[in-house]
Amino acid sequence: MHSLITGGAGFIGSHLARRCLALGHQVTVVDNLSTGYQRNVPDGAEFVYCDLGAPAQYYKLRGLRPDVIYHLGAQSSGWISFDAPLRDMDDNLRSTVLLGEWAQSVGCPRVLLASTESTYGEGKGRVPFHETSDQRPLTYYGCSKLAAEHYLRVANDCHGLQATWLRLFSVYGPKQDLANLKQGILSIYLAYVLAGKPVTVKGSLQRVRDMVIVDDVVEAFLAAASEPNTINHAYNVCSGEGLTIGEIIQRLGKAFGHASYPVVEEGGTPGDVFASIGDHAALTAATGWKPTVFLDQGLAMIAANFKPKA
Repeated sequence: MHSLITGGAGFIGSHLARRCLALGHQVTVVDNLSTGYQRNVPDGAEFVYCDLGAPAQYYKLRGLRPDVIYHLGAQSSGWISFDAPLRDMDDNLRSTVLLGEWAQSVGCPRVLLASTESTYGEGKGRVPFHETSDQRPLTYYGCSKLAAEHYLRVANDCHGLQATWLRLFSVYGPKQDLANLKQGILSIYLAYVLAGKPVTVKGSLQRVRDMVIVDDVVEAFLAAASEPNTINHAYNVCSGEGLTIGEIIQRLGKAFGHASYPVVEEGGTPGDVFASIGDHAALTAATGWKPTVFLDQGLAMIAANFKPKA
């Protein structure tokens, strides 16, 4: 099995690359290192530096014939998408269209897209979100990902490209980029805790999020890839557990030994939703996948990574 992983130098992609290697796959990582780091690419994986939103760079993929493409390469911050919506479109939509065309040209039958909860927006205020919930994204990021889903759907319907898109909720876990304070709510808060500073929160502490650990996300991709019934469908990848931002921060503080952790509230960011909780019943029914790690256990795993070695 030859697995090509775009964004494999990033947080989720590098975890997926390591898991595929452990399963004995040939792994090719394709990344433009805009947010990832080459040091994240695991030993044993081939690395190709390429901007998939630029047609002129596809010559770098010459000779590759993957069996499956996991497309995780993306700009994945709703906040950042307002700074450069055209770049967001190139990174998320244009890259997906071009990659889908390339997959067809080399005979790769299977593409799995990392989509997002952000395609739902507020979902008319009804949570948890189901795959059939109203989709009205509130950020350019959500718009580009929703459009990418539809392009893959049409490629499936008209050209036989076997696509599946997984709508990821708030992913967290070891090896998140703590330097990026505009992406990944848990990693942002963790950066403050590790620095011993009050956590600065953009928006209400009463906002609700569904936290899913990266290891479970990796298993969701692998489960969907191996199940033909998932082709041409969208699935939520989530824990199903809704927690307020305030509660998430206090649980994080406790994992690092703080009875209570100080918080500074600031104004919100554009397009931020109040409540986002997912329902994973469809993915469970299709593949048997279920979340295995919930927040307290996940935070304990993260805290263990930062404890001094004996």
